[in-house]
Amino acid sequence: MPIPASFCPDLMGCLSQGAAGNPTVAMVEAAFAHHGIHGRYVNMEVPPEKLADAVKGLRAVGFRGFNLSMPHKVAVIPLLDGLGESAAAIGAVNCVVRRGDQLIGENTDGKGFLRSLADITDPKGKTVVLFGAGGAARAVAVELALAGVGRFVLVNRSAERGRQLLDTLVGKLHCRAELLPWNGDFALPDGTDIVINGTSIGLYDPEARLPLDTSTLRPGQIVADVVFSPPVTRLLRDAKDRGCIPLDGLSMLVNQGVLGVQYWTGVLPDAAVMHRALAAAMGV
Repeated sequence: MPIPASFCPDLMGCLSQGAAGNPTVAMVEAAFAHHGIHGRYVNMEVPPEKLADAVKGLRAVGFRGFNLSMPHKVAVIPLLDGLGESAAAIGAVNCVVRRGDQLIGENTDGKGFLRSLADITDPKGKTVVLFGAGGAARAVAVELALAGVGRFVLVNRSAERGRQLLDTLVGKLHCRAELLPWNGDFALPDGTDIVINGTSIGLYDPEARLPLDTSTLRPGQIVADVVFSPPVTRLLRDAKDRGCIPLDGLSMLVNQGVLGVQYWTGVLPDAAVMHRALAAAMGV
């Protein structure tokens, strides 16, 4: 006997590799429960060689959408029907949304950061120093560029990867940007408004130190870290000691989740509910 459609929840999920116990599951499902959304969000571990099969299966089953973690964010692109503006510029997808019969790739990494930053300041016209040029840094840079940042100072150990991001910002998004070498402790240039660690330095290590000359931090500067665990990294502690305004990665992760739920269901979820559930799942 078939199950009545009214008893079948809308399905959403996360395709990850070796990420059992994903804390974002608790965050998203808390939003569903709070808003009475008839949905389920499940974590599915998918090896790279099975990604195409997994996407084909989710398409056939009728999933409303799904998230992707590394290493699937780029590999999924040819399996989709189109890309949103940010995802196309970034060259990576972390959120897929069913629109009619099509699966469209979006990127909420940078959007989540931008929403967190918007609670503190409008980045338009500001000077941003960004450490890193990998996936997270690239996503943040593209969204900030689209929001009208005045000038980027990119700092990265790999000159080649740094130039790739520089080319995107200058050539595609027509921003003012420069790439500076990262040898030893980097001294922030005068006029810096926002400092962002877009690297994984500090992830799961509260004592890991970003090579930054902290004496060049100035009171009132915004210092952000994309690292979400621990929520308070050494960089943010040092920044607070220098009178800066810290912005943690946990808020960015919550806002990514908010956007995903909104994309899939049309409901703008309560960020505070999701933040509490995520913090509890992470034990912080």
